[in-house]
Amino acid sequence: MKRIFLVRHGESEWNSVRRLQGQADIDLSARGVAQAKALRPVIEAMAPDHVLTSDLLRAHKTAALLGFDDAVRSREFREIDVGDWTGQAIADLIAADEEAYRGWRAGTFVPPQGESWHDFRSRTLKALTDACEATRDRLLVVCHGGVIRALLDGLLSLPPKRIIPVGPASVTVLALNDGHFRLESFNFSPSGPVFDAPD
Repeated sequence: MKRIFLVRHGESEWNSVRRLQGQADIDLSARGVAQAKALRPVIEAMAPDHVLTSDLLRAHKTAALLGFDDAVRSREFREIDVGDWTGQAIADLIAADEEAYRGWRAGTFVPPQGESWHDFRSRTLKALTDACEATRDRLLVVCHGGVIRALLDGLLSLPPKRIIPVGPASVTVLALNDGHFRLESFNFSPSGPVFDAPD
């Protein structure tokens, strides 16, 4: 049986003020650094033998804080591209068109110049499938909340509208046995569950 540990990066500077990032390369906030450091003993105990990370700063910096400076960086594990919504305050998007924003969260609406949920899910699913084939037993992927939700959709048929936002510096665990995935843990954080995590 293989296990896959999916870690969302710690809080970023834009997370802290509720701005959508998409693929903008935003650094961790001081709080995000502390969150990643707090998660480190949990990940060390899981003892991954193969580590990948999104190539965006907030993810690979989290990987380094978890003790994996040499994590392989992959563009395929980047967050969904939110196009013209990049850098927009979530409150402003909701005020302008709440239905469009809720549709985006549900995977049914694509912001102008953005990436569709279908394409995003396909991209991340292929990347994870390839990574699993290259992993002996325990794979760690440090990535983004959207990536984790896309993988849960693709692997477990949990659509995004059925999943709360993934907490910063949390770990979600999947088991792979005989070609079938099973969810073993979702959104675990040393400080407890986060129910209102920023997108």
